[in-house]
Amino acid sequence: MREAQRAGYALLLQLQATQAWRDFPEPTSPAPAPAVEGSAVRDLLPPQLRVPSRQEVAGLMMRWEQPLVVDGEIRTCPGCGAYRDWIVFCMRDDSIWLRCRAGHETKEPGLDAASYNRNSGPVNRFHRTLEEGLRHLGH
Repeated sequence: MREAQRAGYALLLQLQATQAWRDFPEPTSPAPAPAVEGSAVRDLLPPQLRVPSRQEVAGLMMRWEQPLVVDGEIRTCPGCGAYRDWIVFCMRDDSIWLRCRAGHETKEPGLDAASYNRNSGPVNRFHRTLEEGLRHLGH
C-alpha cells in the first residue's frame, strides 16, 4: 500500500512539473529579504516545552483491551492464546507489534502505522524505558 502511495505521489509531482497550467501565471521567485546583521532565527518554543519528534522516540504504545480483529480474524497470542488486553506498539520503522499480558511479543503484519494512528489517541506521556511505559499502561 505504501509503495503504491509513493508511486502515485511521484507521478503527481511529475505531472505538476510538466503540465502547463493555462489560467495561472508562472511563479516568480520573491526578492531576497535584506540581511539584518546579528539577527538569528529563534525557535518558537523553549527546549523545556518541546516534545520529541517521531524520529526521536523508539516507538509509540497504546493499550487495546477488547479483542483485536484484523482482516475479520481475532488475533490470539501464539505463546499463550490470549485474545484481549494487548499493548500495541508502533515502532519507528512503522512496524506494529503486539504484547499480551504474559509478555509474549509478536509482529502483526496485518496492521500498519496508519491503522495505529486511526485508533490511538493523542500522545499524553513519554517514557524513558519500555518498562516504565508498560507500568503506566497497567502491564
